[in-house]
Amino acid sequence: MRVGRSGAMVPTGEENDMRCATALGFSFLSAVLCWADPVLAQGEPKDLLCSFTSGTASSYENGVFKTKPAAPLSFEIADIDLDHQTARLITDGREKPGGLKVVRALNANHFLEVANEGFLNLTTVYDKDPTTGTHPAVHSRHLGVLGEPVFAQYAGFCTEK
Repeated sequence: MRVGRSGAMVPTGEENDMRCATALGFSFLSAVLCWADPVLAQGEPKDLLCSFTSGTASSYENGVFKTKPAAPLSFEIADIDLDHQTARLITDGREKPGGLKVVRALNANHFLEVANEGFLNLTTVYDKDPTTGTHPAVHSRHLGVLGEPVFAQYAGFCTEK
């Protein structure tokens, strides 16, 4: 950079070339991402059985966060419709399946449940791992009990039903 006649900083030729190359690179990347179809690379499963065996649960009590290991968790994500961005959540002990919203991403799909109380549960299912034949997944819960925050995060896998 150099100081111009007006006192403003002016890029040198080399710096200007670098800015142009960077802008061109971002333009190309934007074009690729616009045309990319964010779906599961190995296909689009319609039903997934998900099992989470490790994780942590935390609560906030009396001004302090407390963390402990989370109990194992499993459920089914059924009737996955990526075009309409919907799915159903089937859990043991629940008479009626819950509705899920789907947010599509590159190499993953996010399944969002908004509970009647407004609390959020989010499950991210990644593309199938060719080594294990399963989909790595992460599940997060955000809720409150008696006005105190309670949240949990799990790691696990989903398999195609």
